[in-house]
Amino acid sequence: MKIDVLKDRYQADKRVMAIADKFRNSPLSHVQLLGSAGSLNAFVAYGISKNLPIHQFFVLPDKEEAAYFLNDLEALVGERALFYPSSYRRAYEVEKTDNANIQLRAEVLNKVSAREQQYFIVSYPEALSEFVVTEKNLQKNTLDISLNDSLGVEFLVETLNEYQFERVDFVGDPGQFSVRGGIIDIYSFANENPYRIEFFGDDIDSIRLFDPATQLSIKKLSKIAILPNVQERMLEEARVSIFEFLPDNTLFWFKDFSISRDRVGQQYTQSKELFDKLDSPLRHMPPEDLFISKDQFIHSALRLNTIEFGLQTYFKQDLKVEFRAAPQPAFNKNFELLSANLNDNSEAGIDNVIVANNAKQIERLYSIFEDIGKEISMETMLLSMHEGFVDNDQKLAVYTDHQIFNRYHRFRLKEGFKRKDQAITLKEIHNLTPGDFIVHIDHGVGKFSGLEKITTDGKTQETIRILYKNQDILYISIHSLHRISKFVSKDGTPPSVDKLGSDAWKKLKQKTKKNVKIIAYDLIKLYAERKEKKGFAFAPDTYMQNELEASFLYEDTPDQYKSTVDVKADMEAETPMDRLICGDVGFGKTEIAIRAAFKAVADSKQVAILVPTTILAWQHYQTFKSRLKDFPAKVDYINRFKTKKEQKETLEKVASGEIDILIGTHRIVGKDVKFNDLGLMIIDEEQKFGVSVKDKLKLFKTNVDTLTLTATPIPRTLQYSLMKARDLSVINTPPPNRQPILTEIRTFNEELIRDAISYEVSRGGQVFFIHNRVQNIQEIAGMIQRLVPDARVLIGHGQLKGEDLEERMMSFINHEYDVLVATTIIESGLDIPNANTILINNSNNFGLSDLHQMRGRVGRSNKKAFCYLMAPPVHNLTEEARKRLTAIEQFSDLGSGFQI
Repeated sequence: MKIDVLKDRYQADKRVMAIADKFRNSPLSHVQLLGSAGSLNAFVAYGISKNLPIHQFFVLPDKEEAAYFLNDLEALVGERALFYPSSYRRAYEVEKTDNANIQLRAEVLNKVSAREQQYFIVSYPEALSEFVVTEKNLQKNTLDISLNDSLGVEFLVETLNEYQFERVDFVGDPGQFSVRGGIIDIYSFANENPYRIEFFGDDIDSIRLFDPATQLSIKKLSKIAILPNVQERMLEEARVSIFEFLPDNTLFWFKDFSISRDRVGQQYTQSKELFDKLDSPLRHMPPEDLFISKDQFIHSALRLNTIEFGLQTYFKQDLKVEFRAAPQPAFNKNFELLSANLNDNSEAGIDNVIVANNAKQIERLYSIFEDIGKEISMETMLLSMHEGFVDNDQKLAVYTDHQIFNRYHRFRLKEGFKRKDQAITLKEIHNLTPGDFIVHIDHGVGKFSGLEKITTDGKTQETIRILYKNQDILYISIHSLHRISKFVSKDGTPPSVDKLGSDAWKKLKQKTKKNVKIIAYDLIKLYAERKEKKGFAFAPDTYMQNELEASFLYEDTPDQYKSTVDVKADMEAETPMDRLICGDVGFGKTEIAIRAAFKAVADSKQVAILVPTTILAWQHYQTFKSRLKDFPAKVDYINRFKTKKEQKETLEKVASGEIDILIGTHRIVGKDVKFNDLGLMIIDEEQKFGVSVKDKLKLFKTNVDTLTLTATPIPRTLQYSLMKARDLSVINTPPPNRQPILTEIRTFNEELIRDAISYEVSRGGQVFFIHNRVQNIQEIAGMIQRLVPDARVLIGHGQLKGEDLEERMMSFINHEYDVLVATTIIESGLDIPNANTILINNSNNFGLSDLHQMRGRVGRSNKKAFCYLMAPPVHNLTEEARKRLTAIEQFSDLGSGFQI
């Protein structure tokens, strides 16, 4: 079935047409939807739009619900679905705006004011509470540019300066522009990607949309609108509510209006309390000039065309429309129950449609029905919907695959541009200071001497100036950045600068190549000998393996899926597997390990999982046990939490083959640990283990498949993988909807600690506070309790008894506490999605890998996460500490932990 068939059904739906007629014939009406369920409301909205071509504005109780509803609409109307977020980065810091959000808000205002087509705008109370610039002032501040206009470069630059755009070498954020001869790049606040304008004299010869990461054109345009930061300009100009900005006939949808009313009032009250503390232009403005009060919100809403849905109503209704609909039933992965339900629907004349946004899931579903011998009357469709529903009036049942398999469904939102690849190289160039060593692939090591514009054949271009021996100068075009790199060596060992025109660099490269060939030969020989060894060839996937993978709560990322395929292919081969899975923290490496472990168990083999800490062993035990609870796999763990008697009993069961999967620290490689039939060894965070443990591992790895997981590989391991001495899979793709972790370097500040913890607790989250000194950790916990009296504070460190520490960690995971004050015991692998703020005290004392791992404990859900690196003032830090902290702060975007 095609999506158009479903859409047509709701375009002609009598209930939908009745709603459209009501608003067409009786402006200023209030309609209530009764009995709607799941994602049905998105289909209703689409149907209304085909009968009544006006803007529709949807207000959901919070950002998460709004995002899910937006995704439902995007599946039906594509780019006409727009998101209207709040301007501010955090609720408790209203002076800190988020450029990506301001861009999305400006895009909505610009498109609506253009009056070119109808839009579906989705928002939430905090966003509605902010005033916006008037349409008149928006148009006054908008520069419309069309092909063949006669403007001139100087006029355009002058206008951009008036708009307070920042002139840079390469645009990367909204509000920036760059000039290169007759070419101007502009990153407007009204568009997701920047524009490139080429002049021929004073005339505009070409307008293109381009990707700031690759610098490649996306498409040609005939006209564009340049919009400045309307949030800042609003401070100086007239303001109105979004209700006044939108056309009078706009149709507003409210889910549980009273919730939105109360949250708007809360935002207004909170802002009044905070404004006296601000050190920004907002300090001199009363909150009523920036935010809508609760009474204003109600008064405005009473004068709107509204549709109410949800659990409660607020307005006096002019029309009630009843939908005989029901949510998708819960099947809990019981496919016998699912098949019976689908067959019952068919007998009742109800059409069955199962939607999924991944063709693999549809294939899995057909495979499962085939395996259990069921013939089902159903249609399938590649479509992303949040919640399934049964519409008895339309005789239609739309079920989602993620609800069938009990998987978590993530929403997707547009994000600000993240510098990658070339953009990172450009950033590094601008971070260089004169005197830094850089290497040119053809000329060797020189000193960076700054950027310089030079004119060649009448054309001016920007170049990088490199100083070589005898003060010789080499100019490198910015288009040849791929030929240079920053020099990396042992700390404190300056290199010798090469001489231009000398063959010394050429000889050094040749000698290095020769040495590399020798090393490569030895490695290839070693690898060949290993390939000759015979291992155990695991059988192809079974029905249970498919069911396990389909029951994963989240959608596989492309890299995660490919890594899974690679691991299973290695296991099915006769040669022993030796694969490294390298991916940033929270990118799904553990799930790959679970699938590999179950594949081994399904072939009657045992699995050993080696982890660096006792806490991680215990949590992995909980994770594996939870994922495999419906499957025939016995999981246990061994670490110092267990008594000697318990350890002995566990080892006896391992030796007899009663335990299939054993998880443990270095204790697992002890002489008394005997496996009955070991088939797979999984090593988590190999870099945490010492030489003695790795030597013992070699005995295990002789004929056993080995899978190594890491976020921060040691150079030797990574080098072996890159040179194919061992197989490598890289997970660079973050989980859908994973937001960047906002990382800031701060001095120790009680107000910061109080605000950060209070904000996280207020949104139902939890906080890690890292203090790596057991001697006074109790004092730190007492300080936090004093600052945030309502917070439930817990202490955890490695000197506690095993049972006590295990009990405390379990309490925190179960959200019996809000703040965990701990040492670095939480560093590796701990997975608590509800904890999204971490404060690291004396962060200057930690290594880069440690900081990256600890920051990875937050941001593991779809909530915005925060990491505060508390350290002494910058001038008191050593140069190495400053560089470490700066590196962590700069690379706070997703996927920056590991890139190949």
